[in-house]
Amino acid sequence: MAVRPAATAGTPGPRREEEAALLFERAHYRHDPRWLLPVTPRLCLACALELLPDPVVSLVRKKHMLSCFQDALVRHTSLVTQLVSQDQRVCIHFISVLFGLLGSMEDGSVTDLCIEVLIQLTTQLKLEQTIHCLLDECHKELCNMPSMRGSLATLTLLGKLVDAIPAVADELVMEHGNLMEHLLRGLVYPSEGIQASVCYLYGKLYSSPVAAEMLSGHFREKLFPLFLSILDGAQTKELQINCLGLLRQLLKYDLFVSMIMNQDGLGESAKNIEGSSGDTSLPLVLKKLLLSRDETLQVASAHCITAVLVHSPAKHAPAFIHADIPEFLFEHLSSSSEVLVWSSYNCLTLLAEEPLFFSKCHTVYGIEAVVRSLQGSLKMNNIELHKQGLLLFTEILTRQPEEIKLFTSSAMCRDTGRALQEAVSSPVLEVAAEALKATSAFLRKDHQSTPPVQYGELRALLEAMLNRCAEFSQTFGHASSRDSEKAILQRGKFLLSTLEGFRSACRLAIEFQSEPSAQENPFTAPSAKKEDTLEAFSEFLLSACDSLCIPMVMRHLEQTTHPALMEVFLSILHSLFVIVPHMKEKFSKKLASSSFIRLTLELKARFCSGLSHSALNQVCSNFLYYMCLNLLSAPEKTGPPSEEELSAVSELLQHGLPQISSRSPESLAFLSDRQYMEGAARQRQYCILLLFYLAYIHDDRFVSEAELFEAVQSFLLSLQDQGERPPLVVFKASIYLLAICQDKDNTQRETMVSAIRKFLEGIPDLQLVYTHHPLLLRFFLLYPELMSRYGHRVLELWFFWEENSYEELDDVTSAGQPALPASLAVLFQLLRSIPSILLILLVGNHSFISTFRNGGLPTDPYSGVLTFLFLQLLRDHLCDSGAVMLSKLCGKCSPTDVDILQPSFNFLYWNLHQTTPSSQKRAAAVLLSSTDLMELLEKMLALTLAKADSPRTALLCSAWLLTASFSAQQHKGSLQVHQTLSVEMDQVLKALSFPKKKAALLSAAVLCFLRTALRQSFSSALVTLVPSGAQPLPATEDTVLAPLRTSQVRSLVIGLQNLLVQKDPLLSQASVGCLEALLDYLDARSPDIALHVASQPWNRFLLFTLLDAGENSFLRPEILRLMTLFMRYRSSSVLSHEEVGDVLQGVALADLSTLSNTTLQALHGFFQQLQCMGYLADHSMAQTLQASLEGLPPSTSSGQPPLQDMLCLGGVAVSLSHIRN
Repeated sequence: MAVRPAATAGTPGPRREEEAALLFERAHYRHDPRWLLPVTPRLCLACALELLPDPVVSLVRKKHMLSCFQDALVRHTSLVTQLVSQDQRVCIHFISVLFGLLGSMEDGSVTDLCIEVLIQLTTQLKLEQTIHCLLDECHKELCNMPSMRGSLATLTLLGKLVDAIPAVADELVMEHGNLMEHLLRGLVYPSEGIQASVCYLYGKLYSSPVAAEMLSGHFREKLFPLFLSILDGAQTKELQINCLGLLRQLLKYDLFVSMIMNQDGLGESAKNIEGSSGDTSLPLVLKKLLLSRDETLQVASAHCITAVLVHSPAKHAPAFIHADIPEFLFEHLSSSSEVLVWSSYNCLTLLAEEPLFFSKCHTVYGIEAVVRSLQGSLKMNNIELHKQGLLLFTEILTRQPEEIKLFTSSAMCRDTGRALQEAVSSPVLEVAAEALKATSAFLRKDHQSTPPVQYGELRALLEAMLNRCAEFSQTFGHASSRDSEKAILQRGKFLLSTLEGFRSACRLAIEFQSEPSAQENPFTAPSAKKEDTLEAFSEFLLSACDSLCIPMVMRHLEQTTHPALMEVFLSILHSLFVIVPHMKEKFSKKLASSSFIRLTLELKARFCSGLSHSALNQVCSNFLYYMCLNLLSAPEKTGPPSEEELSAVSELLQHGLPQISSRSPESLAFLSDRQYMEGAARQRQYCILLLFYLAYIHDDRFVSEAELFEAVQSFLLSLQDQGERPPLVVFKASIYLLAICQDKDNTQRETMVSAIRKFLEGIPDLQLVYTHHPLLLRFFLLYPELMSRYGHRVLELWFFWEENSYEELDDVTSAGQPALPASLAVLFQLLRSIPSILLILLVGNHSFISTFRNGGLPTDPYSGVLTFLFLQLLRDHLCDSGAVMLSKLCGKCSPTDVDILQPSFNFLYWNLHQTTPSSQKRAAAVLLSSTDLMELLEKMLALTLAKADSPRTALLCSAWLLTASFSAQQHKGSLQVHQTLSVEMDQVLKALSFPKKKAALLSAAVLCFLRTALRQSFSSALVTLVPSGAQPLPATEDTVLAPLRTSQVRSLVIGLQNLLVQKDPLLSQASVGCLEALLDYLDARSPDIALHVASQPWNRFLLFTLLDAGENSFLRPEILRLMTLFMRYRSSSVLSHEEVGDVLQGVALADLSTLSNTTLQALHGFFQQLQCMGYLADHSMAQTLQASLEGLPPSTSSGQPPLQDMLCLGGVAVSLSHIRN
């Protein structure tokens, strides 16, 4: 005791007074120090036990002690609990003292303080005895109360105790069950405070599932009628909140929800309980709270509605809908409270599961509120609010009946699209994912405003959707090896939602195709560019799929394959065939060349075996069906099938494709099966073969060529064994695959070739099974059995399909020859490897040659190039043996066999002019030995002037050119002649004097013959000139000119002058050459006659007629040669010295670099003739001109590629140098 005063003396005054207030001075000195708290505040438990129940102690001091004890319990929990729990009896006594204060204190703050201390102390001690003690005290207190007037503190304590220790609820119900009757008394007591405490306690009791089950009967019979009436009539917010809290706990259980929502199941005793209202229903009560202006009550009401609906929207939603709850929920969407808006979203989402929600037209009147709310909420940062709003929007858009129009104005529809566009572009993935679902639901025909459909807004929405998906795909990076499975799965789900939205847009476009009013905006001005049309929207869908959807799916497939995603994706591709029909063939070709046939077959093999993924199998089959039909309907390398064939293939694919679900090796094995095939199995083989064909023709070779080659052979042999004939399209595919897959070093078995020929014999035209490819051409020409029967026709088909390629010959190689397309180069390579094909070309239909010359225009240099290359091949491979064969062949023909003779004559003529001199001589000797050929030529020359039974002019041209060439070669090489040719000179001159219309080439050919004869002085051993009928006695001058007569010379000169006047370049060259030969012939026999002919005044008129053809016409080679000829015979009457000076002046002013080689050669000759005759008095001018000529390179031309010497003009092989010289 001596220590206590010392300690007190050392304490400051205020602190000492505070501690003195916490001690009971009269008794503290007797207390054991172990009951004293060792830290501040210095509480003594023994003092508290004596001080608190003492009526003499003031209320303020008691309140101060309780406050300090609570503070110590919070600050020094462990010390206080140790202090109290030292003795169990002391602990229970302390709790009893505190509980006793509840009933004795009228001050509410002291009561609340006692309750807080009791709850804290009980929860910290965690002693069952203390809890039992407290419960017993509460039970005893309520039982002993004659009235519920003073029960508020006890009820509050029980509620908070159960809240603090939930297990107490079960104990309270099981061990103090009759306490519920006292709670009912409190519920009907006319005090909303007590009623609020009872509801709070009930809420805590029903929060325990065990207690709730035990109290279910109590609720049904007694509590429910009272509770609902109290909630309906509650005036204070405390009672309303506690009632709603109890209701929330009750609504967790389906049993209580059914009781509350279905009052017919309640007993009559429950309805007759005092204070109950039998007409009160939960929807009406909650509606009343929704209409209140208290946001807390509104939110709680919405939560309760949601709690009811989650059990069974179909069962309970009608009651709320009939109570017009949706109307008020839609109104709350304009609230600034995010909690209230979220709660309303949630509640409306559940109500939307009931069809009555839509038939009552709540959505029609509320959709504007939803859109406006969604637009506002997207500007906030509440992600859950965004997601819930979009979820509600999706439900409404999805479930809205088609017959009830949701969007009644274009503006509302536009706002909806823009809101979804903003939501889709959200950086938050979960929000964007919900927006994708809403977008998919929005893209429905009945949701669009018509007219007009706002295609521009729809396009912007889809672009935002696709761009967001592409951005998300890139966000996760390209290094798939580091992507987690969760990230890949998340990306797959997002892509799937995007594709579903895009599929909805495609479906929308298809549906609008049958709506005339939806084709375009009727309010667009006629002069305005119509972009807002269905056609533009459809083309956008195709472009977007091509540029965004397909790449995204392909990238995702590199990581994983999801059947549902691929099902949606392939259905999109299928629908695009319908949406953009004019592009379906092109789109199909692009898909096929991008390995989509392989992709689809792999999907079917992986997921669709048996009966699994039947929907995916159907989508894959439909996609393949339409793509195959599109590819077959508009092929690039073969003729399109007939309607009957297409119909048969359509039926074949429709039945066979769904049955294909095997991998490539299994399909090849099935195709190779030689066993007997039933109809369905055979159709499946047909489908597999067509798929391989279409894949190969578009460069998707996903099976081994060698294995496919063997499989197709086995398939065809199987057909032969069973005596079946495949459809034409299937056989076409078989032939193509055999040709493509055949190893270049191997050949077909004889039995296989025989089988193919047998199949081909039943086909009316090879074109029906022809596919344009070099290897197919090689296939038909490689085997003699096929080439002999079909080589000619397959070459015809080849040239037919290659016809457009010749238009591409617009480049010049370094050698000065136009470049050939790759396909033609392949053909010529093939011709070199198989020389026997050349004979087919020669003796076959001349359409090959017609195709070669591409119209046969003389001005087309490429026609000559092609003929040049073709004939070069003939020379390289046929040579002498070929010439012998052709000469014999030609000898057996009549002049009317133009198709054989024309290409043969062209070849023979080419051999005589474009080979080496030794080859030319050898070929001429071989051909001259063919008497049949010579006789044929003689017959044809005689038919030149025949009006009936005359062969084509082109063939006559070749005959005259060949005769002139044979005569020149025989004369030059003194070759042996086995058969002479007889030609009537008068007939020749008549042909020149009276030429056929449009036969300039024929006249030129005759002139070549006549020029050759004149140069040989008619001494050829091959050609003999015979008179025409009885001839008069020759005059003296005729003897000199023999075998020509003066009249024939005169006729020839007049004919040449007339031909020159026609101003045809080729004919003029031949005419000048013939005139040169004639004057040489005359000069050798009678120089006077030659001079007389050269000095005819008519020659001057002729020359100036030719010079009148245009500016610098004197620089044409035929005119220069003509002037040179006249100068040689000093015909000043034809061309005077002054006129020669004018020509020289014109030459000096001309750009000589632009002149052709032929013109330069003629100009050289002209100057040399003038120099020889001394016409160039001005030596400086002469030297300058001569230097200019000598300085020019021999190949100088007008910048154009030089014409080949050998051209194909009108079907006739013509050597330009032969015509000129």
